[in-house]
Amino acid sequence: MTQQVAETVTFTLNPGVSTEEFVQLSKASEAFVRANPGFIFRRLSCGSDGSWTDTVIWKDMETALEVAETFAQQEFAPALMAVMAPDSVSIRHETIHWTMAPS
Repeated sequence: MTQQVAETVTFTLNPGVSTEEFVQLSKASEAFVRANPGFIFRRLSCGSDGSWTDTVIWKDMETALEVAETFAQQEFAPALMAVMAPDSVSIRHETIHWTMAPS
């Protein structure tokens, strides 16, 4: 059985970058992410401390790693990556072992 994978990217924004600006830059990646047949779900969130989390659920590890490999080569990527504080970016790919959905 193929196990889904959670891709979790955490980061902070560079000083002066607004939430609205960042969300618009992130939305530019939507077509690329959706075009991958292994895409299941995505959420972008921000904590009160200014730490952001971009969570994507993929159908399997192979898909997650392939997309991560090509993400930075996309046309939208330089502008999106330029607003993130470089030393704050962390990416993880984790196998999902259990999911609880609303009943």
